[in-house]
Amino acid sequence: MAGSKLSISSMHRLCRKSGAKRVSDAAAGRLAEILEQLGMKLAREALESAKLEGRKTVRLEDVDAAIRKVMGRSLLFI
Repeated sequence: MAGSKLSISSMHRLCRKSGAKRVSDAAAGRLAEILEQLGMKLAREALESAKLEGRKTVRLEDVDAAIRKVMGRSLLFI
């Protein structure tokens, strides 16, 4: 929980939207930590993709490429 920029209350809401009736602060904190780490990894990969194309701007296709590289195709259902 220490140092996460994502709020615990946002993680509670996310869990409730997923169907959870109750969520402990510890569980919400851990989810925040993991999502922040995953977000940072995806952002780094997206930036690398943009740099390889000679751009400073990260575009949607860079983020999609990062998702495919890090997570596989499973998250591209959105």
